[in-house]
Amino acid sequence: MNLNWQTKHYSDLNINEFHDIIALRIKIFVIEQDCPYQDLDGKDKKAYHVFCRDGKGNIVSTARILPNGISYPEVSLGRVVVDESVRGTGVGHELIKRCIDFINAEFGQVTVIISAQKHLEKFYGAHGFIKNSDEYMEDGIPHIQMRKD
Repeated sequence: MNLNWQTKHYSDLNINEFHDIIALRIKIFVIEQDCPYQDLDGKDKKAYHVFCRDGKGNIVSTARILPNGISYPEVSLGRVVVDESVRGTGVGHELIKRCIDFINAEFGQVTVIISAQKHLEKFYGAHGFIKNSDEYMEDGIPHIQMRKD
């Protein structure tokens, strides 16, 4: 599979890249998961965006990294999505690996916080994240907070 990975701060994204990132997030979170929520929360403007294009140039996976003090006192990782066209191929694991590598390079060895959908606890656990909260509902979906020290 021919994949092209990039990491850019919001200020370095072009308008088409940002459009395609948001379109993928809406496709997965709002349409596929039937979860209407306010995706554009203002935090994207302060975020680093990790994204992957397939061989046709389509963005098929993305996540955002927020510096400390925006969502949590710690650095956080969120809005993690993988298009159904590449699920099961390892793209999701590669996405998390690239996010962690970027965080380590940009911020050093810091604690990272995520608000994970409960059913993905094992997935994130494979990358060293440990559950550190009780289950809670976020936008109608069970979540847990996880941290990686």
